[in-house]
Amino acid sequence: MRRRFFWLIVLSLGIAQQAAAQQAPALPASAPDALASAPAAAPAPLASTNDQPNEANRRITSYLTKKFGVAREKAAKLADIVSVTATKYSLPPALVYAIISIESRFQEKARGQHGATGLMQVVPSAHRGMLRDVKDLTEPNANVEVGSRILSGYVKAAGGNVQAGLRSYSGGSSAYAAKVMQRVDSFRFVLEPDDDAKSANTANDANNAKAHMVPVSDPSAAPAANRNAK
Repeated sequence: MRRRFFWLIVLSLGIAQQAAAQQAPALPASAPDALASAPAAAPAPLASTNDQPNEANRRITSYLTKKFGVAREKAAKLADIVSVTATKYSLPPALVYAIISIESRFQEKARGQHGATGLMQVVPSAHRGMLRDVKDLTEPNANVEVGSRILSGYVKAAGGNVQAGLRSYSGGSSAYAAKVMQRVDSFRFVLEPDDDAKSANTANDANNAKAHMVPVSDPSAAPAANRNAK
C-alpha cells in the first residue's frame, strides 16, 4: 500500500512538471550561451549638470564669482568642465582649480612666457602632439582637457608623486609646487566643507585629509622629472 502511494506521488509530480513544460515557451539550444553573453542593461543616463548642478558645483561657482570675479555663467560652465575632466584624468578637482587660479587667475585668454596660453597656461611648443586637433587653445574646454592630460602624465611619470608632477608642469619649480598644494586646501574647503570641518581640529588631521585627497607618494621616493613645460 505504501509503495503504491509513493508511486502515485511520483506520477503526480511528473504530470505537473510536464504540464508546466508545455505551457512555458521553448528556448533554443543556444539560449544559455546567449544569456551569458548578453550585455547588461545600460544604466539610465544621469541628468545633465546644467539642469541639476550638484552642490559642489554650486559652491565653487559662487566662490569663483565672489573671489575671482568670474561671471556666474562662465563660472558654472567651468565647474562642469573641471568636474568632468578631473574625473577623466583621475585628478582632484581642487588641484585643477588651484593650478588655474595661479596660472591665469581664471582668465581664459591669458598669455604668458614661451607662448603659455589659456586657463592652465599650456605651452604649445612643448606639447605639439597633444594639440593636433585643438583649434583654439583659449577655449576653456580644450585648455582644461589638454592641461589636465599633461599634468596627469607628469604625475604618472613621477610614480604618483603629485608634487614632482607639479614641478615638471612648471618647468622644475619647487616653490610653484608648494604654492599649488597650499592653494589646493582653499578649493578643497569649498568643494568638501563637511570633510574639512571634521579634519580641521589638528594639523595632523589636515595632513591626513590632503594625503587622502591626492595620491601623493613620499617626495623622496620619486625624483622630479623636469620636462621644461615652461
